[in-house]
Amino acid sequence: MNLDIATTVSVAFILLVASVFILFLAGIRSIKAGQKLFFFRKRRELVSRGWRIIFTGLILGGLAFCVRQYAEPAIYTIFPPTPTITLTPTTTLTPTITLTPTITLTPTITNTPSITPTPFVPQEIATLFVSTQMPDKNAALSPIQIARNIDKNRQPVNPNTEFENPILKLFGTFSYNNMVDGSQWTAIWYRVVDWKIMCFETLSWNGGTGGYGYTECEVDPSEWLPGEYEVQMFLAMNWMTSTRFSVMGEVPTHAPTATNSPTASLSPTITNTPLPTGTATPRPTWTITPRPTITLTRTVTITPTPTHTRRPTATEINP
Repeated sequence: MNLDIATTVSVAFILLVASVFILFLAGIRSIKAGQKLFFFRKRRELVSRGWRIIFTGLILGGLAFCVRQYAEPAIYTIFPPTPTITLTPTTTLTPTITLTPTITLTPTITNTPSITPTPFVPQEIATLFVSTQMPDKNAALSPIQIARNIDKNRQPVNPNTEFENPILKLFGTFSYNNMVDGSQWTAIWYRVVDWKIMCFETLSWNGGTGGYGYTECEVDPSEWLPGEYEVQMFLAMNWMTSTRFSVMGEVPTHAPTATNSPTASLSPTITNTPLPTGTATPRPTWTITPRPTITLTRTVTITPTPTHTRRPTATEINP
């Protein structure tokens, strides 16, 4: 079983407190038992032994107090928790990144202008600094562990480097030593593909010299696109540690919302149903009255057809 320094100190403190409690009970029982004896010598021995046990318990109680208050910082001065910072290459050649004929390298364009070898605090975040206290040059932060939840002791619950969508909130936990209260501390969460800042926090440190801490990032689940993400931590403007993790799976889709879609509207049409209002004349005029605001007038010209009148013959006149 591997125990870190903080856990070992806590176990030692609990054992000392339990020993103090047991010694106090044993001393009190010895004193009470001696007071019941009639023989002076036996009674004095039991009472004396009881007080010696109680005195030993008091010594162990003082030792427990010292262990609780001073043991961990003293151990850290001898065995400082030096974080193992691993520099992961920020530029990787993957099959998804290819040079196409539409991308040409010119003296003013670099392959990855947004990726720098050493992380830095963006200017828009640096302007939010409020602390003037400089951090200790011996301050150290451990590698960051990413998890969906943490316990009451700020320890990660099931830390991992890959997370499946949907994601509501992620925590980055770490241990620290030689920190100075009042110094500026910053944590930035990036999406690596476009180096978009997902979350950030920059605060005046108030967590003491050593212990455990965490940073968190909570955004809309639709923002956790599949890909690689990186968490960077800084003291003042100095980069201290960073770590990467991956998000897999499709992002959750929003529930459909009602939108005002255009509906087909019937435009007024003109039907050719004239209603004659006049009587037939050699040149009749039909007035067509359609819907309001639209008036159609049709003029009909009737050309009379000549009729042939047969002249009567002489026979028909004089029968």
